[in-house]
Amino acid sequence: MAESVVLDPVDLHLLRLLQNDARTTYRDLAARVGVAPSTCLDRVTRLRRSGVILGHRLELDPAKLGRGLEALLSVQVRPHRRELVGPFVERIRALPESRTVFHLTGPDDYLVHVAVSDMTDLQRLVLDEFTSQREVARVETRLIFQQWECGPLLPPTPSAQTQ
Repeated sequence: MAESVVLDPVDLHLLRLLQNDARTTYRDLAARVGVAPSTCLDRVTRLRRSGVILGHRLELDPAKLGRGLEALLSVQVRPHRRELVGPFVERIRALPESRTVFHLTGPDDYLVHVAVSDMTDLQRLVLDEFTSQREVARVETRLIFQQWECGPLLPPTPSAQTQ
């Protein structure tokens, strides 16, 4: 398990602001947090170096890219052995339809978030890219009607850690 980094209230405020808009300038961040721009730059640089900030991502609308149907595929791989798991994950990650792959505990080994153009495309993806693989024992498909982003990810508060 990765070691956590100690963050003070200024760091937490910076992280909240950056998670809401990663394009915010250092000058605007500094003004909103109440520190000098050079201090803001130093803190964000430290947060990057320490691995708290992993990167910046561009968010796209799948529907506007012709991939308006999203689904979650629960996949069971048998046998679940390292020599099969690695190549399976890399093959799934390389698919243009794949958005996220989760390795799970429980009866399903993987949960794969996919975005496709329509039901026919989803059927093709499941049959040609998943169930046709020898190691895939089972696939269950769940359509996503709607999804919501949640608030910024911050460390647990001390009271939440003691409960």
